[in-house]
Amino acid sequence: MAKTKYDHIVVGSGVSGLTAALLLGLNGRSVLLLEKAPNIGGSLARFKLDGVPFDTGFHFTGGFSNGGLLDDMLTVLGLREAIHPVFLEPEHANRFIFEDTGESVEFPSGQPLLTQKLVEDFPAERMAIEQYFQMVDHVRAQTATMDIRHIHRAPEPIDEDFITLQTALDGLTDNARLKAVLGGFSMCYGTPPSEVSFAAHGRMCHGLYESVARVERGGEAFTDAFEDAFSALDIDVACNTEIEECLDLHDRQIGRLRLSSGEEIEFDTCLFTINPHDILRILPEERLSRGFVHRVEAYEASTGFFTLFALGAEDQHADQIVSLFPSTDVNAMLDSESDDESAIVIMRSREKVAGQVRNTVTAFEPCFEKKTAQWADSSLRKRPAEYYDWKAQKTGRMCERIAAAFPETREILKVLDSASPLTFRDYLHSPDGSAYGIKQKVGQFNLIGRLPWRNMFAAGQSALLPGIVGAMMSSFIVVRSLLGRADLNTFIHERLGE
Repeated sequence: MAKTKYDHIVVGSGVSGLTAALLLGLNGRSVLLLEKAPNIGGSLARFKLDGVPFDTGFHFTGGFSNGGLLDDMLTVLGLREAIHPVFLEPEHANRFIFEDTGESVEFPSGQPLLTQKLVEDFPAERMAIEQYFQMVDHVRAQTATMDIRHIHRAPEPIDEDFITLQTALDGLTDNARLKAVLGGFSMCYGTPPSEVSFAAHGRMCHGLYESVARVERGGEAFTDAFEDAFSALDIDVACNTEIEECLDLHDRQIGRLRLSSGEEIEFDTCLFTINPHDILRILPEERLSRGFVHRVEAYEASTGFFTLFALGAEDQHADQIVSLFPSTDVNAMLDSESDDESAIVIMRSREKVAGQVRNTVTAFEPCFEKKTAQWADSSLRKRPAEYYDWKAQKTGRMCERIAAAFPETREILKVLDSASPLTFRDYLHSPDGSAYGIKQKVGQFNLIGRLPWRNMFAAGQSALLPGIVGAMMSSFIVVRSLLGRADLNTFIHERLGE
């Protein structure tokens, strides 16, 4: 480490930690960013198979439309020009295929077009469809944190925070297929409609309804942009480094941290952007109430994914997301106790490799810890033969289902590799391999802001909302507490040119 004293320590270098470190650095603070993995980025990481790049956890996002939340946050951070979104064609952005009937429902981007298309497919449900999007718009309008010009510590509760998505859908329509389509984006945050609040669903999906984009060079574009920005600021990064012990405990504050490197670092405040269960393991117990501990221990992991990485046909359709649903029961597809087949979400994309375009296919099927529990004590590339047999069976069955939906791919789809939640657990150094941190359950109070130790704070995708937009937004909210409301508000308006 270059120093032994910093204004702020940020723990975890996923997009939330990167955002927090850069916001603090841009405001003249000294920052130490700690990451237990060999490289920064967390789920933004990319890897190559046969020379073709694939993304680990970041595949597509909303919020890039003009004036969108992600667009604004990247502008404030000074990174917008370094990130190049590739928008999916609005008319063909998403499609749902119901395998039980073969019915296909297009789900375009842009709310007017989306509403029109759904009404065409479900003409008897016009009122339900229009009312659904009115409810989503209401959630958006009532949530100050959906606009970084008016951020608060956390969203103020509204009525929709206290009803589940399933309850809201049941109140709108009896059409099971329409409810499955409207609730289908649950796959994008890993909590069943029967457990997530309508408000959380609306906040997470609003940007995706406006536009869907992937990014040139995927998550790597983000990590490179953050690293370049760090180089001009008082921000140090320590990879392969964890907190081993909290020292100088006085007046409900922690004064120093002993790191796995053996170094001891003084600091004013520390911001955790990691899984809440990992935070609980780090904080000294004497200031943690039984209620706080039970609250964190009760958080459930969101779904993980069994993922295929493949090459597609040379004449593959442009970038598109297709979801294969075995039935209309979205709750069953995200039920950790279910042994039935779940959805498969297929992302078709294009990558430039040595001047040539390679068509890639990444397919995800929800998969929970229980499916791999018998191999939980094994490690990356050191697992028993039974595990690889299970992976081969899963891969084969997923390919069968994809080929049934797209017969033209049967002889063309070339699977290069597959990954289970165990793979992601070990590769990304996460506690459970889940894709979205903890479940976003109705009535649940997530860890965000100040912790029981007064100079310790929490942010991250488990703090507010999952995904890149929610994770970044949580850091804006918490850094506001560290810098002061007026200072950050002034900074945001200046950076937006207002």
